[in-house]
Amino acid sequence: MPDTMIYRRRRSKTTVPGGFYRFTDSLNRTITGPGDGEFIHLRDEFGQSWRGMAERMADDTIRYRFRDDNGNFISGVSDGYGVILRDQKGKTWRGVVD
Repeated sequence: MPDTMIYRRRRSKTTVPGGFYRFTDSLNRTITGPGDGEFIHLRDEFGQSWRGMAERMADDTIRYRFRDDNGNFISGVSDGYGVILRDQKGKTWRGVVD
C-alpha cells in the first residue's frame, strides 16, 4: 500500500480587505462608498455610480480600477498608507479605506 499524503491548501494573501472608501480631489469633490473584498461600489456627490475592483499585486500594493456608466475611468494604487487615483483627465484623487 503506497503512502498517502494529504496536503492542506495554503491560503495565500490575495484577498483585499473591505471597508468604506473615501476619495477627494483638489477641488474637494468626493467619491465615497463601500467595498467588499475585491468589488467596490462608489458614488460621487452628483449621484454618479462608479463600480470597480481591487487586486493585490505581487509586491503587496493594491491596484484599483473604477468605471462609470458613461465609460469614464479612474485607476490607481495603494501602498498601505493611502490610496492615490488618477482619472482620464489627469486629476488626482487621494483617499483612505476605513
